[in-house]
Amino acid sequence: MLSLCNYAGRPVAFLLRYVGRRPMAHASILAAVLAAVGCSVSTQYAVKFLVDTLAAGRAHPGIWIAFTILVSLVAADNLLWRVGGWIASHAFVRVSGDLRGELFRHLTGHAPSYFSDRLAGTLTGRITATSNAAFAVENLFMWNVLPPCVATAGALAYLIAVSLPMAAVLTTIAAILIVVLFRLAAAGTPLHHGFADKAARVEGELADVIGNMPLVRTFGAMAREHARFDETVGQEMTARRKSLLYLERLRLLHAAVVIILTVGMLAWAILLWQHGRATTGDVVLVCTLGFTILHSTRDLAVALVDVTQHMARLSEAIATLLQPHQMSDHPEATPLEPTHRGIDFEKVSFAYPGGDKVFEHLDLSFEAGQRTGLVGPSGGGKSTILSLIQRFYDVDDGRILIDGQDIRRITQDSMRRAISFVPQDISLLHRSVFDNIRYGKPEATQAEVMKAAEAACCRDFIEALPQGFDTVVGDRGARLSGGQRQRIAIARALLKDSPILLLDEATSSLDSESEEAIRQALDRLMEGRTVIAIAHRLSTLRNFDRIMVLQAGRVIQEGKPDELLHRRGPYRMLIDEELARLTRRAAA
Repeated sequence: MLSLCNYAGRPVAFLLRYVGRRPMAHASILAAVLAAVGCSVSTQYAVKFLVDTLAAGRAHPGIWIAFTILVSLVAADNLLWRVGGWIASHAFVRVSGDLRGELFRHLTGHAPSYFSDRLAGTLTGRITATSNAAFAVENLFMWNVLPPCVATAGALAYLIAVSLPMAAVLTTIAAILIVVLFRLAAAGTPLHHGFADKAARVEGELADVIGNMPLVRTFGAMAREHARFDETVGQEMTARRKSLLYLERLRLLHAAVVIILTVGMLAWAILLWQHGRATTGDVVLVCTLGFTILHSTRDLAVALVDVTQHMARLSEAIATLLQPHQMSDHPEATPLEPTHRGIDFEKVSFAYPGGDKVFEHLDLSFEAGQRTGLVGPSGGGKSTILSLIQRFYDVDDGRILIDGQDIRRITQDSMRRAISFVPQDISLLHRSVFDNIRYGKPEATQAEVMKAAEAACCRDFIEALPQGFDTVVGDRGARLSGGQRQRIAIARALLKDSPILLLDEATSSLDSESEEAIRQALDRLMEGRTVIAIAHRLSTLRNFDRIMVLQAGRVIQEGKPDELLHRRGPYRMLIDEELARLTRRAAA
């Protein structure tokens, strides 16, 4: 099966990908619709048959036969639509579900740089917009595009029996009308694209502001955000108005043509009757078939315009979402072998997309089971090292090895199972405390979760929450303090129990008492593991095996903490600065 990326810019093929997964259901819906439309058009011929039978006299033996045929067609018409609708209520919903599931999986496979360049609300909105547009297109095609086409063809076939010239004229005019309307509808695609883009922007603005509401309130920016949102919505409304007005002009054109053709059809039918070339039933049939053709072209034109609008939204959404993954597993990638977990940087060069060079031919070695602290001024590359080890980005040159295996040749899932990470900016899901702790090890038992919480010194405050471990933490953990979020993140890492542990200011939000307890827990956790920790509180690294001082992407000093403490150099200067800060704080 083709990769999703191959469908970017091909909305029809993209939709057919999911329709084709349920061929029997869609074939059944199609059969029901075709049969229903056939019965509907045939009903008009049955009316003609009944009228001609009645005109032949009260004693005509075929009156009740004509009645039975008409009633049977009417009943079949209505029942077949319901059969198609019942099947569609399952099949169409499953299509939209499959589509959203695959788009979500594809979206989550993107590199961090993809998400940093886009608003989360815009991306989630586009998944919803894609699903809604696909559902709308499928419904419109089956209920609003296909029936008018079949009805028009059937009506013209019946009309030939009355007047071939009339059928020919109507066929020609209907074909020209459909082509003209469809081309005009297609010409409005840029307007529909513009509306789709601005609608997605509104969703992104909403998510951005609501997600940062504390920041907005802190800076008294509510009025500014209201004005900004009003401007964004104004742009969306202008684009929508242009799109809708264009559609209304198309419908007005069609209405004018329908009026002219209706008058012409009726006049022609009456002239044929006056000259004895048509029966009363034929006149009725011509009228009803004419209305069917004209109304069908109207319905088709409106449906095609709506389909064009929804296809524009679908196309715009998948163009954004279905971009190739920047970092995917190598075709020959293998799982990470369960060995000692030493990490090596060999001649690594790296720059963030669109940014300056961070590393140039950097060589580093983190021995298995060794605890290494990374210190130094901001911008030195400490956090970048942790990101590269987790393969959030690929290096520009050189390679990173875990136990001699190039991480670009290791499956990402197996590599990340081997790594536990406690970041400075803690991410918690809008779920219960229990679910957040167990996130790294979903098969963990309740007893294991409790033990991890105890080791991370967070069990007491968790049990004091309104629902204890079942308390939902809010968006990104908004219902908890910074220290509480950090201890839950440490409990999560303790439970995952991976051989590689990465810490980015893991104790920065803790008070002194909690920090000491956590340090003891981390000491137990770090035993026999490869640990790399970033810390600005240098006291948290006093029991580490090695310290690396980074500056401007280079290691300018390294060694054991005690050795560096008694040696003049960058590390001793950082220690003196920290002591001076603590002294000033104590004096204040």
